[in-house]
Amino acid sequence: MGRPKEFDPDRAVAEAMDVFWAQGYGATSPQQLADKLHIGKGSLYNAFGGKRQLFDLALRHYLDLRVEGLTYWLEGTGPAKDRLREALLFFVKGDLDNPDRRGCLATNSAVEFGRLDEAVATQVRALFDRAESVFESLVARGQREGDIRSDVDAKALASMLLNATTGLHVLSRLEPGPDRLTRVVDATLALL
Repeated sequence: MGRPKEFDPDRAVAEAMDVFWAQGYGATSPQQLADKLHIGKGSLYNAFGGKRQLFDLALRHYLDLRVEGLTYWLEGTGPAKDRLREALLFFVKGDLDNPDRRGCLATNSAVEFGRLDEAVATQVRALFDRAESVFESLVARGQREGDIRSDVDAKALASMLLNATTGLHVLSRLEPGPDRLTRVVDATLALL
């Protein structure tokens, strides 16, 4: 008889993230999580404290991944607008290629919880703040290099980019193809 697999909490959080991302918090049962993680419900509670605690960990994991990915795309070499276009189109393609059309877990969570849950709102705002900061750095660089107009405040443009990105994730859940999403990307870049 082989040794049982060791439980990897980090892997479990990543797998739980996928469940919450596909279904939302409210539609996900503790049993579905236990089944996905291949553990009993009792082990789920022992390891994480419960569904809500696991959701908080999964959301934090998602937020870290999202900022890491955005930073990767935007801090590369080349003109700022080109970096931004590549990043936005990469995110659009990723959303459209996913058969579940999950959109963005942070945006989905903001819509599901609103301001009714301050802990979730705080985590999502933290992601938005971090993403906006990455956008602002890119915009400021583009302004210094003459690739992005300098007559508008970099923070204001960063907020617009955050809003456009969030909207792209929402639209991607419904759009049959990339046409409208690409128009949003192109119009956003034209404003820079």
